[in-house]
Amino acid sequence: MPKVLAGITTSVDGYIAAPGDGPGQGLGEGGERLHYWVFGGPWTYAEEPRGEPTGEDAAWLREVSARVGAVVGGRWTYEAARHWGDQNPWGLPFFIVTHRPEEEPEGGGFTFVDGVEAAVERASAAAADKDVHVMGGADVIRQALAAGLVDELTLIIAPVVLGGGKRLFEGFTHELELEHLGVRQSPFATFVDYRVRRP
Repeated sequence: MPKVLAGITTSVDGYIAAPGDGPGQGLGEGGERLHYWVFGGPWTYAEEPRGEPTGEDAAWLREVSARVGAVVGGRWTYEAARHWGDQNPWGLPFFIVTHRPEEEPEGGGFTFVDGVEAAVERASAAAADKDVHVMGGADVIRQALAAGLVDELTLIIAPVVLGGGKRLFEGFTHELELEHLGVRQSPFATFVDYRVRRP
């Protein structure tokens, strides 16, 4: 049965972005270290990333990509990534959670939806028999968890302490019971998979 997956990279001290995040610098000042695993090593905003993931990092991405049929992301992430150059980076139905769905751009493969529940519902329909991936940012993942929409949660922990920025569970007041599903490790990240238990 198709599932709703959520996954996001965090520092050891729980931050998904360093201070100063915004358009063109979505992970904040010095936050590039969070995504070394995505590009196979160090990169900076000053230059276009050129590397590719390897080893366990690449294996995790391959496995998730094979399972996923649609993606849900937040408006802040969309803006911080500068709309991914107005090109859908997933090549899958991509639903952006926003309070201003009327601002949806023409072309580019993005569908703006008002509210995370509606976005996950539409993504589930578009994914057919595949899973839906809620990619973040943190606020969208918190909303999806609070609404009981997430079946599996992956925390990708980068070996860095940022000391400040945006926390994944900032202001989250719901209880979650998680069942450990597995862990894999690379030099750049530890991937911890959980099943979200329903009450």
